[in-house]
Amino acid sequence: MASGASVTASFIASLRPEQWSKNAFVFAGLLFGGRLTDGPQYLGAAIAAFAVFCGLSGAVYLINDVTDRGADAAHPLKRGRPIAAGDLAPSVALAGSAGLALACLAGAFAVSRQLALAGAAYLVLLTLYSVWLKHVVILDVLAIAVGFVLRAVAGAVAVDVSISPWLLICVTLLALFLGLSKRRHELALLGSGAGGHRPILDAYSPYLLDQMISVVAAATLVAYSVYTTSSDTAAKVGSSNLALTIPFVLYGIFRYLYLLHREHGGGSPAAMLLADRPLLMCVGLWGLTVGVMLYRPWG
Repeated sequence: MASGASVTASFIASLRPEQWSKNAFVFAGLLFGGRLTDGPQYLGAAIAAFAVFCGLSGAVYLINDVTDRGADAAHPLKRGRPIAAGDLAPSVALAGSAGLALACLAGAFAVSRQLALAGAAYLVLLTLYSVWLKHVVILDVLAIAVGFVLRAVAGAVAVDVSISPWLLICVTLLALFLGLSKRRHELALLGSGAGGHRPILDAYSPYLLDQMISVVAAATLVAYSVYTTSSDTAAKVGSSNLALTIPFVLYGIFRYLYLLHREHGGGSPAAMLLADRPLLMCVGLWGLTVGVMLYRPWG
């Protein structure tokens, strides 16, 4: 019988804390809404929203790993996950997921009713993804993209700002880019056995995914360019120089495509970001430049 300490360690590992960097999208409202210097209460609300979504995403990962435990056990990388490896019982995982989700929604409600609604919508959507939507072609990646949009919306309502529709479009397209790239990586990794691990992968092909990725990558750059050069954006954020951040987005997309096709990356965007120094520097410099533009504008 597994000890309490080992069960706890397996439970925490199943929450996938290494993936929590994805929840940084909740800070978009704080940064682009101009709230970063408006008082510590807004920073505190954004951090609370980040914590809520880390917990909710962890709860969803538990559900996902329970539903996928059979396929994961035969996967070259995922078979080491605690539930697939038999280190964490599915019943314990589901009970922990339910308790964690309820605690996070209660915490979200303590911040604002709108944050709780966004959190509940995220939980419902990603639960549906875990049990159904991930088996439906195209809807599988669209569901992931909407999950990222809900993160951005949650961050905005937490600090009481509105997000530009163009910014939401950028988040949607970027999430689609990452989701499609992940599917491309899975096909390359599993080869002819991809459909045996996840039947939906048989609905895709490398060529089809490359076409989709190309369309989404181009649309992401166009949408971000429109957003940063818009007069409405300049009036809202107080700077007309956000267009200077476009080269960072262009390099980031190209670097990600390079890693996907030449270095066999893309399976975990969060892990690849932390492992690839040029990509990490690009994202860091983008964030620093945006911060300077918005909070020390010179034009």
